[in-house]
Amino acid sequence: MNMMTLEGFNAKIEYDAELDMFRGEILGLNGGADFYGKNPAELRAEFKRSLDVYLDVCRLKGIDPRRSYSGKFNLRISPELHQKLAIIAEAEGKSINALAQEALQQRVAA
Repeated sequence: MNMMTLEGFNAKIEYDAELDMFRGEILGLNGGADFYGKNPAELRAEFKRSLDVYLDVCRLKGIDPRRSYSGKFNLRISPELHQKLAIIAEAEGKSINALAQEALQQRVAA
C-alpha cells in the first residue's frame, strides 16, 4: 500500500489508469477528501490544497475533522484460532487481548 503523510494526516495513494493520474484519499476523516496529481510533487501539492479546504470547511461548520475511535472492535475468528490464541496467551500469562494488541502493534510498526 502506498501512503503519503502531510501535517499528521495520512492518504492512501493509487494509480487511476482511466485518468492516467495518481489519486489520493485522505484517511481517518469525518468526511471525505481526495486529490489527484500526475507526479509526486503535484500529488503532494494537491494533498495540501485538499486538506486545507477540508479543514477550513470543518472550522466553518464546527466539525472535528478527524474521525474518533472508541478503542474497541469485534474480531471474528475461527474456533481453532481462538483456541490456539487462548493457549498461547495462558502459557505466557497474558490475556488474549494483550496478545492481540502486541501483534497489532507489531503490524502497525512494520
